[in-house]
Amino acid sequence: MSKLPGNAGLSLLGDKSLDFYRDPVSFYRQKMDKHGGRVFQSRLLNRPTAFICSVEGMRELLSGEEACLLRLSLTSLFTGRCLESQRDFISSVCERCLKDLSLSGQPECVYSVFKRLGTELVLGLFLNVRAEEQPELFQEIMQLCTQHWHGLISAPVNVKVPLWSSGFSTALEARDKLMDIIKDKLENDKEGFVGSLGSLPLPDSSAASQHLLLFISALIPKAVASLLTSFTLVLGGNEQEETRRRAGEDPDYLHRVLLEVQRLWPPFIGGRRIADQDSTLAGFHVPKGNGVIYISHGVHRDPEVFEEPDNFQPERWRGRNAGQEHLLCSFGSGPRSCIGSKLADIFLKDVCMYLLKHYDWCLDPPSQDLEYKWLPVSRPADPPTVSFTRLDQTRSDESDTS
Repeated sequence: MSKLPGNAGLSLLGDKSLDFYRDPVSFYRQKMDKHGGRVFQSRLLNRPTAFICSVEGMRELLSGEEACLLRLSLTSLFTGRCLESQRDFISSVCERCLKDLSLSGQPECVYSVFKRLGTELVLGLFLNVRAEEQPELFQEIMQLCTQHWHGLISAPVNVKVPLWSSGFSTALEARDKLMDIIKDKLENDKEGFVGSLGSLPLPDSSAASQHLLLFISALIPKAVASLLTSFTLVLGGNEQEETRRRAGEDPDYLHRVLLEVQRLWPPFIGGRRIADQDSTLAGFHVPKGNGVIYISHGVHRDPEVFEEPDNFQPERWRGRNAGQEHLLCSFGSGPRSCIGSKLADIFLKDVCMYLLKHYDWCLDPPSQDLEYKWLPVSRPADPPTVSFTRLDQTRSDESDTS
């Protein structure tokens, strides 16, 4: 059992949280180059922390025991008939949010479009709040979710003075209002997801409302928007016309495209754990109380598993990496994978298939800065704009010129 490469430094003085937050990808790459491996240690959030950038280390970290009963109960809501019963709603949201992308003739900020779509899906599925049926309540909840999110990623200082309050204070107020709405839904709605959740054997009376708060948080729409934006960018332009056509005709190929999008541009930079006992990870000693963080961006580019790891190659998922979807850790992995991953898969495939069946698209203007920021959710730092052209219009124009 070896000592972790690197140095955690002194408390406070040796903390690298700011360096990591500024550019987590450059941070882990520089450390890997320095230490000659994909596992190293540094100090994050003032705690000695092991950084895991290898598939082997990620699998060891995420293969631990799970909260079986709770997970089993919640998972039942994200599978089988519960999922299939929502397909019509998902299709209706796609139609409403995406049918007019080409109408204005102006480029669209796709991240904003997809975030709105994700919000409609989340609030409709989990709270039975449909944007077209209850527009005022929908807008209120959406605003509260945004306030809650922005406050959570601000400094955790609960301060209120006349005419001003801290972002964290605003987040706490937004959370309380959201919890009031959620509790009312749990008491009075007996249909759909919220009705089913209220009937589960959860550990205590507050568990259902706490889980619903997580499910409707701004985090899920942002993750959906992140992946859909990356999908739109990588498949945009005339040079990707054949790829779009094939993905629109072959659901299996579309699945491989989405796996490759998730591999190269994971919506979340990683996940963090605290060692509750002295442990061994990827052959290295991790003392009790130390942090461990896996870096999805690094794990997904492990050359031991993924050949030419920086290249977009959907066919890798039919070749060497066939059946290895579990190696992607954007939404966790193994027994600690996201319980809503199947629902997210349906979201993404339905939205992407709608786009592929109805539109061609390209960056507009063609030259844009597509450098990604990775925290708190990955997306281009400057949200890109894209022009959409309906396929029926494209075919009509081609017919006129022939």
